[in-house]
Amino acid sequence: MQRVAVFVAFAVLCVPRASAAQQPSAADVTAANNPLTPKITFNIHDQSSPVLYDVDQGSNALLLRGVIPHKLGGRGQLFRYTLPIVTTPDGLGGSVSGLGDLNIFDLFPFLLKKARVELAIGPQLTIPTATNDNTGTGKWQGGFAFVAAAPRSFGVAGALVTWQHSFAGDDNRDTQHNLGVQPLFNYNLPQSWYFRSSATWNFSFAHDTWVIPIGVGLGKVWLRPGGSTINAFAEPQFTVAHHGAGQPKFQMFMGVNLQFALARK
Repeated sequence: MQRVAVFVAFAVLCVPRASAAQQPSAADVTAANNPLTPKITFNIHDQSSPVLYDVDQGSNALLLRGVIPHKLGGRGQLFRYTLPIVTTPDGLGGSVSGLGDLNIFDLFPFLLKKARVELAIGPQLTIPTATNDNTGTGKWQGGFAFVAAAPRSFGVAGALVTWQHSFAGDDNRDTQHNLGVQPLFNYNLPQSWYFRSSATWNFSFAHDTWVIPIGVGLGKVWLRPGGSTINAFAEPQFTVAHHGAGQPKFQMFMGVNLQFALARK
């Protein structure tokens, strides 16, 4: 409940007053939800899993995430970082909290004009920054990230696929080999509201565990003068298939995205 209060307070502070706000168009809402929109973005997301399979305690991850557009060799790139603050079962009947592992990837976007589909691919790295053995893997991991997005008049559909494998770190910690598949679907509604579904399917090949959730949520976008946007959402996610202990039965994914228009030169 404390995290919910923090998000409500943060959203209230971020939402512009009526006198300063502009009514977002459908294109504004689509751009706010397109993962390949080239704008500086700062997100505060919370992934709560109050009930896990075969484990008494729940878990939570507060995700500090952002996107930084930049150029490499004259070509546009999108750099994304995610730093989690994790609460997880300690294996002794209690819970432990601490910093998790930092994940970064850098995407090279390109456009399939005939199909009107935006694609991006690039390297991924996870750095073992966790402050506790239970909140991280203790392993350096490398791999790739791939994004596809098809913005349309109704909204945007796409997917984020990440794969990584451990290559260094604590020899006493388990090998990591993970695949994440995140289908993305946003449907624009009146008054800058939108329906969303973005639950991530996680597969741990090294541990022979996996989980497939489905999300059904709502969000709303506000437009500030200058083209910056505020995007708040809540998305319950229900597990429809899983294998292995510790997988979430139910998750609540909620957050606030702040997207800043780039200054024109």
